[in-house]
Amino acid sequence: MPAPRFVERLNEQVGYELAAHNQYLACAVHYDALTMPQMAAFFYAQALEERSHALMMVQYLLDTGADVVMPPIEAPVSSFADVVAPVELALEQERRVTAQINELLVIAREETDFASEQFLQWFVKEQVEEVASMSDLLAVVRRNASVVENVEEYVARESRSDKGVSTAPRAAGG
Repeated sequence: MPAPRFVERLNEQVGYELAAHNQYLACAVHYDALTMPQMAAFFYAQALEERSHALMMVQYLLDTGADVVMPPIEAPVSSFADVVAPVELALEQERRVTAQINELLVIAREETDFASEQFLQWFVKEQVEEVASMSDLLAVVRRNASVVENVEEYVARESRSDKGVSTAPRAAGG
């Protein structure tokens, strides 16, 4: 069983991942309302990914015999000034999640919880990719805020790239 301190913090992280899911849904709806289908699809997919991360954490807790406690979820920001603001918020959120995952890793190491440390390695790698992807998207959106067709074209082109075989942990319910 994972260290109690790790279990408590991972349960909190489940809530953060579900809050990120809701935040990405709000971003997707914003872009849908602006008739930006590529950006909307990108953020709908991001929302599902965040939900999946939460369920991977739930499954890990279940697999290790730890208690799963569903935490309260913060309400998302649902109103944005322009096409840039949701991506700025998303990048900020990814940076925050990266710090949270790193804090979990520190706890696992301090508790000599090797299984939990190994479990987190996939999330560490995932966060590097997420921050890089969102940073790139923000640069494109800032450069093309007045020509949203260019943003749409970029997202369509980049979403066609193949991610290859997944090494992600198993998700609860999946």
